[in-house]
Amino acid sequence: MTDVTTKSRLLPQSRLNFLFGLTLLALLLLLWVVLGFATQSFWTGNNISNLLRQGSMIAILAIGQTFVIITGGIDLSVGAIVGFTSVIVSLFLQWNLPIPVAVILTLLIGVGIGLFHGFGIVRMGLPPFIITLATLTSLRGIGLLITNGATISITNDTFTAFSRANFLGIPSLFWMVILVAVPAYILLNHSRWGRYLFAVGSNAEAARLSGVNVRRIIYMAYVLSALFASFVGLLLAARIGIGNATQAEGWELQAIASSVIGGTSLFGAVGSVHGPLLGAFILATINNGANLLNVNSFWQRIITGGLIIVIVYFDQLRRRRS
Repeated sequence: MTDVTTKSRLLPQSRLNFLFGLTLLALLLLLWVVLGFATQSFWTGNNISNLLRQGSMIAILAIGQTFVIITGGIDLSVGAIVGFTSVIVSLFLQWNLPIPVAVILTLLIGVGIGLFHGFGIVRMGLPPFIITLATLTSLRGIGLLITNGATISITNDTFTAFSRANFLGIPSLFWMVILVAVPAYILLNHSRWGRYLFAVGSNAEAARLSGVNVRRIIYMAYVLSALFASFVGLLLAARIGIGNATQAEGWELQAIASSVIGGTSLFGAVGSVHGPLLGAFILATINNGANLLNVNSFWQRIITGGLIIVIVYFDQLRRRRS
C-alpha cells in the first residue's frame, strides 16, 4: 500500500520534471541558435568540442550534488575533492603504478571521503554544510602540504591522451557524462533506493517510521557525490596533464548552480538527472558565448546568479501551492 501511494505521488512530479526538462532543453537550443547568429565561430567544430568538454565535468559534479540536495543536504567539498584527487592520481602515476590501479585507488579515496561525510552527518550529528565545508578547507591544505604548493606534471601520454580524444566525432569527456548519467538515471528513477532518497528529502522522520534506513540513504548520497567528484578529478588531471590542489576552485558552486537551474529543489525531495545536465551545459553555453562576444566575465556571474534567484523563487511558489 505504501509503495503504491509513493508511486502515485511521484507520477505528477515526474511529469513536472519532464516538462521542466523540455523547457531547459528549449532554452539551451535557443541560446545555441542566438549565439550561432551573433558570432561566426560558435558553430565551428573546435568551439562545440570545447563547449562540450567544459560542460562535461561540471555536469558530472552536478549529478552527484543532486543526490545530496534531494536528501535536503549540501556538499561544498566537491571542488576540493577534484583538486585533491588530481594530485593523488598524479602521484600514483609518478610512482609508475599501472593506470587502472591508479584510477581505482583514486576512486576509492573519493568513496572514503564520502563515507567520512556520512559519518559526520549521521553519527556525529554535524550539519552537512559544516562537515563538507571543513573537508573543503582540509583537502586544499592537505593537497598543498603533499605537493609543497607545487604542481605535479603527468608524463604518462596514455593517460592524458584519453581526454583529448574523440569517439564518433564526440569528445571522450562527453561520453563520460553519458557513462555516469545513464546508471544515475536508473538508480534515481527505477530503483527502491531512488524512491527512498526522495522520501528522506521529503520527511526523514516519516521515512524512518516507514522502515527506510535513513542513515544508509544519507551515506549513499554523500558517497556518490564524492565518488563522482573524484572521477572528475581524474578527468581534469588527464585533460590538463597536471595535478594541483588549487584546481577546480569554485566548482562546487557551479555544480550547485547547475543542479538548481536544472530544477533540483534546495528544500529537498525534488530533482532529476537530466535537469542538472542541461543546467551545466546552459551555464557552459553562457560562459562560452560571453567569451566569444568579448563580454566582461563579471557579467557571466551576474547572469548565473540571476538564473538561480529566478529558479529558486519559482520553486518556493510551487511549494506554497502544493
